[in-house]
Amino acid sequence: MKKTFIAVVCALGAVAASAAEMTEDQKTVYAIGAIIGKQVSVFNLSPAELELVKKGLSDATNGKPAVELETYGPKVQELAQKRMAAAGAKQAAAGKTYLEKAAKETGAQKTASGLIFISQKDGTGASPTINDTVKVHYRGTLIDGTEFDSSYKRGEPIEFPLNGVIKCWGEGVAKMKVGGKARLVCPSAIAYGEQGAGGAIPPNATLNFEVELLGIKPPAPAPAAAPAPAAPAPAKK
Repeated sequence: MKKTFIAVVCALGAVAASAAEMTEDQKTVYAIGAIIGKQVSVFNLSPAELELVKKGLSDATNGKPAVELETYGPKVQELAQKRMAAAGAKQAAAGKTYLEKAAKETGAQKTASGLIFISQKDGTGASPTINDTVKVHYRGTLIDGTEFDSSYKRGEPIEFPLNGVIKCWGEGVAKMKVGGKARLVCPSAIAYGEQGAGGAIPPNATLNFEVELLGIKPPAPAPAAAPAPAAPAPAKK
């Protein structure tokens, strides 16, 4: 009997306990499952629902899906929206509690936008303006501690204009000085809002950023205006 895709993936899981033990072909096939997993993560599936997804994948691979895709395919987007809304409401409630607690931490400053700024090390010199480009090291985490981005892990700082990032960053980094370190606690309204970002940041997520300001690059001066053209010489009579 021909193995289904699911059977192959399960077999690979049993044979290869880690990526180091997989062949390149096995890693590629494993990546198919990982890609599908990221795509369905928005549904926040229970273990029982995940088993149904596996069965649907297996049945479709064999050309024998148990439901009419013309009928139930359009309902997938509807289910995704419901699950995202539920997840967003949960994130919003948890974020509110987290922000209230963070605002009570020693040295915390809460701004009118809702940003909570906590200096961890004071820098020296001037602070950047919203039109400056800054050089920073940073680490971003969800309120449960899950890391979604880190320049430290990439091994190099990053430069960007403050007027080209989320409002929380623009406002928070503008309060720092070179050499300083701070923690920015960002309500979703001044972060990624109801949409979230890229699957790594859920809708309505409150975010933590640990930021180290390494340098400031002021905006380039505007080019000098071109001289006005000379008046034409009067025509000869």
